[in-house]
Amino acid sequence: VYTWAQPVMDSIQGLFDSLGGWVGDTLPQGLLSDLLVNGVIAGTGSVLVFLPQITILFAFILLLEDSGYLARAAVVADRVMALLGLPGKAFLPLIVGFGCNVPAISATRILSSPKQRVLSSLLVPFTSCTARLTVYVMLATVFFDRWAGTVVFAMYLTSIVLVVAVGFLLRRTLWRTMGAEPLLIDLPPYQVPTLRLTASVAWTRLLGFLKTASGIIVATVIVVWLLQSIPAGAGEFGEVDPADSVYGVVAQTLAPLFAPAGFATWQTVSALVVGFVAKEAVISSWAQTYASSEETAQLGEHLRLAFEQSSGGHPVAAVAAFMVFMLAYTPCVATLATQKREVGLRWTLVGVAIQL
Repeated sequence: VYTWAQPVMDSIQGLFDSLGGWVGDTLPQGLLSDLLVNGVIAGTGSVLVFLPQITILFAFILLLEDSGYLARAAVVADRVMALLGLPGKAFLPLIVGFGCNVPAISATRILSSPKQRVLSSLLVPFTSCTARLTVYVMLATVFFDRWAGTVVFAMYLTSIVLVVAVGFLLRRTLWRTMGAEPLLIDLPPYQVPTLRLTASVAWTRLLGFLKTASGIIVATVIVVWLLQSIPAGAGEFGEVDPADSVYGVVAQTLAPLFAPAGFATWQTVSALVVGFVAKEAVISSWAQTYASSEETAQLGEHLRLAFEQSSGGHPVAAVAAFMVFMLAYTPCVATLATQKREVGLRWTLVGVAIQL
C-alpha cells in the first residue's frame, strides 16, 4: 500500500502546493488569504494527500470480502475469540473497525448476547481505523525513511495485540462468568473477485470517507484557524503568533502531562486535542500551526525539530510513543456517539477510561 501509493501522493501534494501558492499570489494579503492558504488548503491538502493509501487499502479488504474469505477468517479466529468470551463472528466487526470504528460498533448487533456486544464495542476502538493510517504514514515517512512501510505494518500488529490483551483482561475481570457459544455462520462459496464490483464498492466507500472526512476537516480547520487568530493576551485578531493565541496557550497548559512520553510540545499536544474531534484532522492541525509560523521549513522538518527537542535527543522513541498513544487513546467523537447509542453512556465512559 505504502509503496504503490507514493507516486500518486507526491502528485497530489504538488497540486495542493501549487494551488496554495497561486491563491496566495492572487489574493491580497489579509484574513481571507490567510484562512484559505494556511487554513483550508494547507489543512485539507495535508489529509487528502493520503487518499491513494486509503483507496488501495479499501480495495484489498474488498478482495477478501468478495472472494468469500472473510467468513472463513471468522471460523479460523473462533478459537482465539473464544479466549475473550466472544464467538468467531465477533471477528467481523473488528475487521470492519480497521476501515472505520463507527460502522464496526454498529456491526456488533450481529452478536446475540448483550454482554458480547458490550465487550466487542469496547474492543473496536483499539482497531486502527483508516483515519489513524494517515498519521502513521506521515510520521513513518518523516522519521523512519525506508522502514516506513514496516513501521506502519507494526502499528497494525500493535492494534491486534491491544485488542487481544484488553479483551483478555476484561474477560478475566468484568465478565468472568460469560461463556462462549458455538459458532453458527453461513460460508459463501469461494469465488474469483470481480474487478468491476471491487472497483465500484471501493469507489463508493471512498466517497463515503470523503463525504464524512471533508466536512469534519473543513469545520475543524476553520475552528483551529479562529483559535489561532484570537490572542490570549495583548494583540490584534489575525496578527498573533500561534504560540500566543488561545489555541497555543491551552495546548501549552496541557503539554506537561505528556513530558514523560517525550512529546510535550504544545504543537503536538494540540494535534491530539484536535484528534479527539477527528483523527483525520491531526495532520491538518499541524499543517495549519506550522504554516502560520514565520519559519518557512517544510512540515516534516518542523516535526523532526519538535520531537528532537521534546524528547531530549531521542526523537524515534518519542515518535513511537506518540504513534502508540494515537492508536490507543480516545477515538473520535463520532465513534463515542455510536458507542453511547449501542451500549449506553456508562460503558462508553468505561471505554474512554480504559483507552486513556
